[in-house]
Amino acid sequence: MLMQRAARWRPAARRRAGPAITPTLRHPLLRADRLLAGGLAAAALSGLVLAWRGRAETGSAAAPINAPSQWLHGREALQQDGVNWRHTALGALVHGASSMLWAGLYELLRERRESHGSTGTGAALADAAAVTAVAAVVDFKLVPDRLSPGFQHRLSRPSVLLTYACFAAGLVLANRLRR
Repeated sequence: MLMQRAARWRPAARRRAGPAITPTLRHPLLRADRLLAGGLAAAALSGLVLAWRGRAETGSAAAPINAPSQWLHGREALQQDGVNWRHTALGALVHGASSMLWAGLYELLRERRESHGSTGTGAALADAAAVTAVAAVVDFKLVPDRLSPGFQHRLSRPSVLLTYACFAAGLVLANRLRR
């Protein structure tokens, strides 16, 4: 709906003549729409995997979701298994916010590639894999340990890889559903 309105909108001086303005990701409202869809889908899918693998490996679905709260609460957050506002809500909020950040990068990359004709699912998958790989490098190699996701301390390496794969799948899913 928003994209249809943006496509019909014309500045007052050009209402009678000239082409309609085509919507692009540069329009702040369209960017927010895409960013929210991609970020929420990626956060939801990866969050479900975190809970599933946390339950299987630690006996607590909340343990890996609590871990990102180490940003504020330090190493004590890595020992929390129960659901509580202090760790679980903050951990989910941090996970969601960082998902939005990476979804923003993904959407900028998709806009650039789509403007050059790369609109297929393969290109969307490649872009999601690239953004997710960059996110993993930043999370585990570039930032201090306290600013890492923390769930790598509670889950096995295959579970962490599965989490990142589902994050990428969420980005692609949101992108494909827009089509």
